[in-house]
Amino acid sequence: MAIDFDQPIFVISVAAELADMHPQTLRQYDRLGLVSPSRAPGKSRRYSQRDVNMLREVQRLSHEGVSLEGIKRILQLENQVAALQRRVIELTEALGRRREPLDSRIFAAGTAGDVVSLARGKRPRARSQALVVWRPRGNE
Repeated sequence: MAIDFDQPIFVISVAAELADMHPQTLRQYDRLGLVSPSRAPGKSRRYSQRDVNMLREVQRLSHEGVSLEGIKRILQLENQVAALQRRVIELTEALGRRREPLDSRIFAAGTAGDVVSLARGKRPRARSQALVVWRPRGNE
C-alpha cells in the first residue's frame, strides 16, 4: 500500500526534519505563503509529502540566491504552468472524442471579422460573410 502524496500526515517537527530545516522556518514560509500546509482540527499544521518536496525546492532556490519573493513568484508560475498543461490534456482528449475529423471542417471570415464554421459543400453567403475560406490541414 502506497502513501498518498497529498495526504497531510506529517506534523511540523517531522516535516522540518524531512526537509532539513528548522520548524520556525516552516512557520515563516507558511506566513509568507510559500508552502501552506493543511490544518488539523486543533489548528496544528499537517504537511504532505508534496509539501515536504516543495520545502526542499524552496531551500534549493534559496541556496542559489533567489529571494523569498522570487521563490514565491517561481512557485506561482510553476503552478500556473501545471494547470495549463492539465487543461491542454483535457482539451486534447475532448478533441480526440469528436466524431467529425478536424480536417473536414471549413471556416469562413465574416464581415465583422468573426470566424464561422460552414458545413462541407456550403459556400459563405456574399453579404454576411466574406469569401475568405480556411481549411485546417493537420498540424500546420
